[in-house]
Amino acid sequence: MADTALLVIDLQNDYFPDGKYPLAGIEAAAAKAAELIAAARWNGVPVIHVRHEQPEAEAPFFGKDTPGAQIHPLATPLADEPVVVKHNVNAFLDTGLDGLLKEKGVASLVVVGAMSHMCVDAATRAALDLGYAVTLAHDATATRDLAFDGVAVPAASVQAALMAALEFAGATLRPAGAIATDWAG
Repeated sequence: MADTALLVIDLQNDYFPDGKYPLAGIEAAAAKAAELIAAARWNGVPVIHVRHEQPEAEAPFFGKDTPGAQIHPLATPLADEPVVVKHNVNAFLDTGLDGLLKEKGVASLVVVGAMSHMCVDAATRAALDLGYAVTLAHDATATRDLAFDGVAVPAASVQAALMAALEFAGATLRPAGAIATDWAG
């Protein structure tokens, strides 16, 4: 566990019901993420937050210096927890995240956050490509309904397809409670 960190991706206000881009199940997912954040802190697992920010305030969501771009109170970082600000979907692209993880001796990541089909997917795949072992707390992630070529895809189907794809790609999928129990034990 000494080489493990919890990566909290984009649990920001705009994804919640009063935000500009609400996700299906975000409140339940964020509650599970908050439980895992608390377990990580209690058990000495480093917590690293990622916050997406668009360069302009008028962006559809996560606009620069807007309340929607701020981390949601359920995932508020402690003063000593790093916050990596990103401007791309992939948390590793053009950020110091990989260097920060290497500096801390991290070889294994537990990932929580949003959106499953975008930033969680991109960070998980990048972490796997960079050689990190990745465990995804599948019940601590959220997405939204999508559509393609006239086909509506409910959020639950998007979530299931994404989790299956990430497991196939090499991530380990577990519920947040099981991960927290392992850390405590």
